[in-house]
Amino acid sequence: MKKIEILCVCTLFLCAASCKLFAQTVSEGKSGNIPLPSPAQLHWQQKERMMFVHFDPSTWLGQEGDNLSSPLEKMYLSALKTDQWCEVARSWGAKTILFVAKHGGGFCWWQTQTSEYGIRNIPWKDGKGDVLKDLSESCRKYGLELGIYICATNGTWGAKDGGTTEDPAKQEAYNRMYRQQLTEVLTRYGAICEVWFDGSCHIPIDDLLREHAPDAVVFQSPSATLRWVGNEDGIAPDPNWYTLSSKDLATGVATAVHSDLNGDAYAPVEADVPLLKHGGHKWFWAPNTDHLLSTGEELMSLYYKSVGRGSMLLLNSTPDTSGLIPASHVARYKSFGEEIAARFDRPLKHASGSGEVIEIAFPELTDVNHVILQENLSKGQRVIEYAIEGSADGGSTWKKLYGGSSVGHKKIDHFPTIAVNSVRVRFVRSKATPDIVNFAVYNVQSKLKDMDEAVIGNWDASTFDTAEWKELTFDLSPHVTQAGQYEIKFQILARDVSDYSRAGLEFKDWKLEMSNGAVEQTDGYTFRITRSQQTPGEDKTILKIAVRQKPLITSGDILIRRITY
Repeated sequence: MKKIEILCVCTLFLCAASCKLFAQTVSEGKSGNIPLPSPAQLHWQQKERMMFVHFDPSTWLGQEGDNLSSPLEKMYLSALKTDQWCEVARSWGAKTILFVAKHGGGFCWWQTQTSEYGIRNIPWKDGKGDVLKDLSESCRKYGLELGIYICATNGTWGAKDGGTTEDPAKQEAYNRMYRQQLTEVLTRYGAICEVWFDGSCHIPIDDLLREHAPDAVVFQSPSATLRWVGNEDGIAPDPNWYTLSSKDLATGVATAVHSDLNGDAYAPVEADVPLLKHGGHKWFWAPNTDHLLSTGEELMSLYYKSVGRGSMLLLNSTPDTSGLIPASHVARYKSFGEEIAARFDRPLKHASGSGEVIEIAFPELTDVNHVILQENLSKGQRVIEYAIEGSADGGSTWKKLYGGSSVGHKKIDHFPTIAVNSVRVRFVRSKATPDIVNFAVYNVQSKLKDMDEAVIGNWDASTFDTAEWKELTFDLSPHVTQAGQYEIKFQILARDVSDYSRAGLEFKDWKLEMSNGAVEQTDGYTFRITRSQQTPGEDKTILKIAVRQKPLITSGDILIRRITY
């Protein structure tokens, strides 16, 4: 059995020295072999935040899936105003709206003759309205870009994931119909910046994308230039590599688990998540669901773990049956945007440059607790490992504040507040000379309480073996500091989606080395530590667990939190 010892010194909101369990071999110093983003990918990554809009007959049913039972005559859209959607998007800094023009049920929000199941058969504007047209005009008015979700699944045709019809005799006709729909949404409403094929697309459409959306990025399908992160929690892995093998990308369903820092293809990940996520998970509006609104703390945690890990945050919105985003939701988006701005709009100081070290000096001792790093991605993702260090004596001695791996478009690092007069980033390993467009230092102050979980480790596709068990040893002493109960969770963030049941981890032989304590497995991926009393002195808390990979690969975070009631 292989063994890995993990000395965890993580604190609070983000891991101050996150424990990496990766085993990939890195090709260093070969700038000519670094995959580069296309202009469309580069532009897309610079936007950071996008707003999803889920709106279809499921909204009137109050459920997540459209079972085709909603009476179309009830869809009045009495207050629909796409300008309001754009105002909401801008309030939290989103640069793009990704509109679900057609979900899996098949309802179409634009004027089309390809289906009777659509906007021309509802009372709104006597069947002559076009939500996609209105939204495209609103986006231009508010300086936003427009992306289109047009699902290949279609309940009215019996087409399943990817657009494969249950009745093979219908496939050719369905392909023609879907290609017509895609052509309509790509040619009638101005530039489309992103095309979303949820669950991939098995219908031949590459020629249409090349002809009608050459500057768009593509989510899933064999034409994909983006990847799904692999979860609907809005969390990207750390590290977050933008490269993978072209073979994996061509499957159309690659996720973050397929990331390979030596890969020959470039495809960043997108992290989608509902706003209605607090104790639930809803993509469509339903009555009496305000209790599911993500809290300010939860939204900031998402921001740190998506944008702050170099991913796109795709945060959902849910117009109600009137066509408006509810006022309670509007207020939550606004406060979210204000919190991001309050934290990060005004750095104490910032710099840029290339080379192994970049340093920022202050004229006097200054409190700092955050650093943001951003690479020049036009030259590719180069940084493999780095350290943030601080000095209180003008650079004579340095203290490590944070150790990280990937940077990419943006990496936000958080550590305990410390007074320094110099902060530097030192690049330990890289594929080529690091080119940093932003190295910014902050002293973030917030009324929001940090989330009560800490990342104590993470794993990727190469960490565990399917045959041999690997023993992990966690020193949890910095976290288990008082009597009570603590939860350790192996949180899967991405997996091979070809067969969910065969992707995951297995555990055995867990044991706890601690006076007056016990450990138990509470579900497949969660362990609970009970510390029955406070023990004086230098009592350590050591957890050991043997882990191996199921047949299909996963990646994720290992978290600890104190259980409160």
